[in-house]
Amino acid sequence: MTTAAGAASALPPNATVQQRLYWHNRTVPDAADYAELLALEARWPRAEADALEAAAPGFGSLGELLAALERRLRAEEADPAESEHYLAEHATLPEFAFVAGQFAVDGLVESQSHLGILPRLPHRARMAVMRVLIDEFGCGNEAQEHARLYARLMTELGLSTDPFQHAASACEETLAYVNLFHWLASRAPTPDYFLGAYAYFESSVLYGFRCYASACARLGIANSHYYTEHLHIDSFHSREMLAALRAWDHERGADLGKVWAGVELTSATIARATEAAVRGARAKGRS
Repeated sequence: MTTAAGAASALPPNATVQQRLYWHNRTVPDAADYAELLALEARWPRAEADALEAAAPGFGSLGELLAALERRLRAEEADPAESEHYLAEHATLPEFAFVAGQFAVDGLVESQSHLGILPRLPHRARMAVMRVLIDEFGCGNEAQEHARLYARLMTELGLSTDPFQHAASACEETLAYVNLFHWLASRAPTPDYFLGAYAYFESSVLYGFRCYASACARLGIANSHYYTEHLHIDSFHSREMLAALRAWDHERGADLGKVWAGVELTSATIARATEAAVRGARAKGRS
């Protein structure tokens, strides 16, 4: 595997599937590495996306799909998972630090995985996505880049700011959370999957990050701005991603089964990652 000098630590011995995907996604693969990347992605997430597309409702229009998405979001908001309740109300500081460390594989490189979508979109959809990404990268202000906000959280918690160090011990589910968006942006057959996924994600963060912000307030964590910034800005991001979907539909004609597969795949991947991270934290707390 070819990398810039010092850019990444070595792939761990006996690396798991998701670790291998993470390293391939975060380094410059040679031909053999890229062939392995494609083969691994064919088994996941492509196979799961195909199954979800086959099972998608027969939406008659994008408007019908967006109405179903709104119903799904409101149902999820009204019924948070037990793991979210635990994180908000009961997690100890070491348990919260464990969860934050699990998601560092994404937070420390936030939105870098999304950049591959830009050349795949026509101009109106591309501009809507770009307005979201500009915010993710701090509007050019290094101190406000979301990855830098996460790095400050890691420093306060006494954790590494090297994403590869976290990837070497992260569970498969949290690695999958970031690996998914590399596939959606760069290698999914069409942008429909990404646009559905990102429209869901930016809308779901508005309730999904409340448990993290509540935990930070309860535990006295000063560097909580990573979470509160998302709760502040993602209403704008949600509107922009819905605009991107509408522009894509107008310009190219959305494949609604693929859009819905992106929604379902992202929702399931996030839920599995959160559950696994909190379960790991509680197990570590009991040991």
